Formats: sequence, C-alpha cells, structure tokens
Amino acid sequence: MKKNKGALVALASIPLIMTLGNSMLLPILPQISRELDITAFQVSMIITVYGLIAILMIPIAGYLSDRFGRKIVILPSLILAAAGGSVCIAAAWLMDGESAYWVILAGRFLQGIGAAGAFPIVLPFVGDLFKEEEEVSKGLGIIETSNTFGKVLSPILGAYLGTLLWYAPFIAIPILCLISFLLVLFLVKKPKKDEQPQPKNLRQFLSGIKDILHEKGRWLYAIFAIGGICMFVTFGVLFYLSETLESKYNLHGASKGFVLAIPLALLCLASYGGGKIIGENKTLMKWLGFGGMVLLTGAMIITGFNKGIYFMIGFLSLSGIGIGAALPCMDALITEGIEKENRGTITSLYSSMRFIGVALGPPVVSLLMIRGHWVLFGTMAAVGLVGGLLTLFAVTPDR
Repeated sequence: MKKNKGALVALASIPLIMTLGNSMLLPILPQISRELDITAFQVSMIITVYGLIAILMIPIAGYLSDRFGRKIVILPSLILAAAGGSVCIAAAWLMDGESAYWVILAGRFLQGIGAAGAFPIVLPFVGDLFKEEEEVSKGLGIIETSNTFGKVLSPILGAYLGTLLWYAPFIAIPILCLISFLLVLFLVKKPKKDEQPQPKNLRQFLSGIKDILHEKGRWLYAIFAIGGICMFVTFGVLFYLSETLESKYNLHGASKGFVLAIPLALLCLASYGGGKIIGENKTLMKWLGFGGMVLLTGAMIITGFNKGIYFMIGFLSLSGIGIGAALPCMDALITEGIEKENRGTITSLYSSMRFIGVALGPPVVSLLMIRGHWVLFGTMAAVGLVGGLLTLFAVTPDR
C-alpha cells in the first residue's frame, strides 16, 4: 500500500472531481434557469445529458481500458471533461438565453464522455495496482471515501461559487480536471506487463458479458436496478430541495448549500459505517441493503404527508441514511460475487445503471412537482418499494 500511496491519492482525486463536476451544479440550477430564462425541466437536462452519454460510454471505456490499459483511457478522458467545462464557460460568458443553454448542453455532453472514461476505470485500476485482497479493499475504501466526500462538499461549494458568479462552478471544472490529470500523469505508473489485464478482442468481451449475465443475471440485474434507484432518489430529492429552498424559503448561497449537504452527509456516514459493518458477510449485505431500502421507502411516504421544512429535511435525511446503508452492500455483493478478471466489465455496467438514475432523477422530479407534493413523494416511495422487493427476493448471490 505504501509503495502505491501516491498513485492511490492521484486516482482518488478522480471520483472527487467527477462528483464535484456534476453535483455542485444542483444548488445553482434555479439560478441558471433565471439567468438563461429556461424552464425547470430544461435546466434539469444540464444534469441529465451528462448522465445519458455516460451511460452509453462507460461500457465502451471499460472495454478500451481492458484492451489498451487504464491510464491511456483515463488521461484523455480528463482532458475531455476539462474541454467540456471550457465550452460551458465560453457559452455562459459570450452568449445569452437559449443560445447559451444549447451550447452548455453540448459542453456537458463532452463532460459526460470524460466522466465515463475516468471514474469507472478507477475501480479496476486499483485492483491492478495491488496484489493482496486486503490492500485492494482498503484502496477501494479510500476511493469511495473520496467519492462520498465530493457529494457532501459539492452543494456547499457550488452554492458558494454561485454567489460570486452564476457560472463559476463551470470555471472550477477545467481547473480541477487539470490538477487530476497532472497527478495521474506523474504519480500513477503503468502496471508491469504480467500484472495488467489480459487484452480481449470485442467478440471475447461481449461473450464474457453474455456468459456472466446468463449465469448470475438474476441477482446482478437486481443490484443494477437498486443502484439506479438509489441514484434516482438521491438526485431527484436534491433537485427538489434546491428548487424548494430557493422558491419557498428564500435560502440562497452557502446557507442553502449547507442545508442540501445535511442528507448527503448522513448518506456518506451511513455508507462508511455500512462498509465497515458488512465485511465479507453476504447474508448481512443482503439484509442491511433491504433495511436501507425499507428506511428509504418509509421516509418518502411520511414526507409525502407534511411540507414543513424541518420535518421534510429530517425525513429526507433518514432516506439518505437508507441509501447510504444500501449502496456499499450492493457494491460489495458485486465485488465478492464476481471473479476478479470480470469485475471491471460488471463494474462498468453497474456504473452505467447508476448513471441512469442520475440522469432520470432531476427531469422526472421537475415533472412530478407540477402534479403535487404527495404525487412526487408517493412515486419516490413506490420506487423505493421496488428496490426493497428486489433486495428481498432477487438478491441471492450465494445460490
């Protein structure tokens, strides 16, 4: 672990930056909507287009990293993410209204491609760098901690930057990507030839995916869906809170960011605690994951009956705890249930499903908000219930 400490720091910078690059836009979406004179649905697409292209590109990036190497995929991806941020800056600075909006979407499209080739590749890269399973687990724990820290920091940083200049979060993205690029370039060394993943041609790659899904598809599909559900609720709720805190409670800037960070901080603490508790116990993973989904569903139902801000923040924080408990269980079940040589492929598919949740959350919630408070949270509760049932009946990897 000590030998590759610098490499691990460099790789841990990637999920932190990719999380910031997406999530710190959430608190300023209402501000962007006003500046560009666009609807809530249109502004939600700034998050969605990033996720949609990532969904398509993540499996391709996974294949390319197996075929040509992890580092050679990550470095150009960071450049693409920085270029996408630069396009957004140029549009915001030089253009107005819907013209700027469409160019910003194009920039976010580029960022999504960059994100697809960066963060998902980090997970199998850690496996390449370390030989011992214990070292791999510790390394993945550091990567996940960086990811969750980014989730907590992003609403605070995004809201603060928004008070300086409405497109300031876009400016931060290329700077952060450049820092990460330099760290990876100089600190991450290419694994020795005998430690690198064996290259596969496209036919072997697709055949391997087909075989794994045929053998273990039932519980893998369930975990993919649960990961997507968790991200759908997380980003949907954050979008709703961002809109509500500003329009109904006149909260702006850093104060709004701190409120948004409350459920995320509890999600992160629950994720960290859950990861510590489960160890390698698959039965515990299943039941802790089920308990998390039950907590999420119950919190959504109760929130649907009360619009008070303190009540709502409290129960949305409980839903964050439920999601935080479930996610590390799903991550660990995939890690423990899939052979090492196939984990990169399955991890990329799982990441794609989570990005589907990220992409769908804000636009779906923007449409449900028009229908009413109970319709919104009733839908969220129904989605959580589906996740709970899948965990209970379909997640059976030991079989």
